[in-house]
Amino acid sequence: MSALEKALNHSKNMRIDECEIVILKKKITTIRITDSEIAETKQNFDESYGIRLIHNKKIASIQTTNQHEIKDAINESLKTLSNLKPRKFWRGLPSKVKSRQIDGTYDEKLEKISGSNIMDIAESMINATDDNKISRITGSLNIVTDDFELENSNGLNLKEKATYISGIINAESEFGTLPVSGIGHDSCRTLSHFSAEKIGIDAKKMCLESINPQKIDSDVYSVIFEPYSVGELLTFVVASNFNFKTFVEKKSCFSNNFEKEIAMEQLSLIDDPHVPEGIGTKSVDDEGIETKRQSLIDNGIFKNTFSNLFDSYKEGEQSSGNALRFGSPMGKSSEPIPISAPHNLKINPGKSSQEDMIKDTKQGLLVGRLWYTYAVNPIKGDFSCTARSGIKIIEKGEIKSPGKSVRIIHNLATMLKNISEIGSNQRNVIQWASLPSITPSIKAENISVKSI
Repeated sequence: MSALEKALNHSKNMRIDECEIVILKKKITTIRITDSEIAETKQNFDESYGIRLIHNKKIASIQTTNQHEIKDAINESLKTLSNLKPRKFWRGLPSKVKSRQIDGTYDEKLEKISGSNIMDIAESMINATDDNKISRITGSLNIVTDDFELENSNGLNLKEKATYISGIINAESEFGTLPVSGIGHDSCRTLSHFSAEKIGIDAKKMCLESINPQKIDSDVYSVIFEPYSVGELLTFVVASNFNFKTFVEKKSCFSNNFEKEIAMEQLSLIDDPHVPEGIGTKSVDDEGIETKRQSLIDNGIFKNTFSNLFDSYKEGEQSSGNALRFGSPMGKSSEPIPISAPHNLKINPGKSSQEDMIKDTKQGLLVGRLWYTYAVNPIKGDFSCTARSGIKIIEKGEIKSPGKSVRIIHNLATMLKNISEIGSNQRNVIQWASLPSITPSIKAENISVKSI
């Protein structure tokens, strides 16, 4: 009898109303790059269990790495139920699931890749970055395989295997007047779609083109955010405003704007759980609810939010299929209580190349990378971020020079309505421990920039 069956049988014998158990077997291979060489290779094999108990509409949770402790953990957890508040709105765990394998979510070659081949990929990242003006190369390569199983006492059983690969390089140079850096990255689900060389080339290009940066005056600019910086904004500024819980609690800056125009007409922001090679792609969410593609912003109009079972039931609604158990550095975890989050935040590409966007800019900045991005006043939509590398000064449609660090303090609602162009260069983006996104470059007008 499996650990799942033992846990469910025990909960049944204890006359618990509902029990949900997650088993996650996870293999993580990490290569760490320091001082322009491979500094560490590490491989972890983890097996963990997450259990959610619902009895008399009270909800308790357990997490363990030892299957032999599951029965005792359930017994201990039952003792805490008397101290918990009943969730009278709870309507039950799902009883069936329609799971399907989506192309580009599992790669046997990636799961079984040898250690020497992984080292070769990391070396390719380093070699593609190397240049006599590059002083230091750092970064990492992560390959993850998830073997995930979810079962509950209502008869639901889900089994899913997934693979992930992500690489990032940070190139640093002390060749010019100030130290500068550049970043390159790639992430996907199958080995054939991963480009180690492009990571190094992109990092080297951003770094070398940042040498001898010029001061940027505090002023108002047109700003072209490249995909990596757009992904940063989507993760840390935009996404939370479309969380159903945030929305109904009036903590979203768009809580009073449902079905209203909140962005320029050409902008559509989509949560797409079915796109091939997406880091967050899946046919079923982590509670067993079928996922669906939905527009959060459709041609500028606020159309949808995302939610899990708990947050939806609380308001008398149905889950949108956005219950997630986030794992690090990618994939899933065995967290017993899932959170609500988008799967893949996607901005549809526009028709403008980045070169044309630059030509159309009289006074502006090109921003390749953002740091320290956070909401200053989430309810109003105010946010702050710092551009520290990959900055270029644009004058009269041409790149004049690289730029020094600047701070951007702005408002999300204002920025979305002041987007003037959307690029055609859509790509997968994921920062460390953040939301996956698929986005092109975006140009926004009247952005207030402060010199540092």
